[in-house]
Amino acid sequence: MTLCPASLETLGNLIQQELGTDSVTSELLQGDLTLTVKPSSLQHILIYLRDTEILDFRQLIDICGVDYLGRTPRFEVVYHFLSLSQNRRIRVKVKVEEGESVPSIVSLYSNANWLEREAFDLYGIPFDDHPDLRRILTDYGFEGHPLRKDFPLTGHVEVRYDQKEKRVVYDPVELPQAFRTFEFESPWEGMDKAVKHAAPPQKKQETP
Repeated sequence: MTLCPASLETLGNLIQQELGTDSVTSELLQGDLTLTVKPSSLQHILIYLRDTEILDFRQLIDICGVDYLGRTPRFEVVYHFLSLSQNRRIRVKVKVEEGESVPSIVSLYSNANWLEREAFDLYGIPFDDHPDLRRILTDYGFEGHPLRKDFPLTGHVEVRYDQKEKRVVYDPVELPQAFRTFEFESPWEGMDKAVKHAAPPQKKQETP
């Protein structure tokens, strides 16, 4: 069995040489090799990572979305892979804009089915050619995507069981009190201010 290069930096350079710097860039993040690829090149690069003997990244660990609100492109789809034979992990990132789709990799990794549905449900990132792209964690008719940074903390509706109708009903969210402003400063951090504003201690009068 051919061994993978010992250095992650060497491995990243090898992948870039094989695939071209126009399709993929590599960097070390938090001790892991991270590849950033274009959506149009995703499937081709994953086939290379899976089928090349010295890489052998055959196990898809996870797919998750990231919302960088205010940045362009706004979203990232992050894939984590494991090579059992080489004892290596690798991270692959794809940057996408609002409404832009990502090629599905269900045909390459069957467990991507539910993982892509989760990213679609929570972030609204669509995946082209997915066999069953439906919500998977939120309820039927759910409005919005709850892990987006601009999704309201209270949500849009609240769910309760109606005893009269004997079913689950949805009502608009009604807050029992207005939002309050809380002081999150540690009381120990505020001691300096308290001491500065405190009146100076009075000296005791000496008795003759």
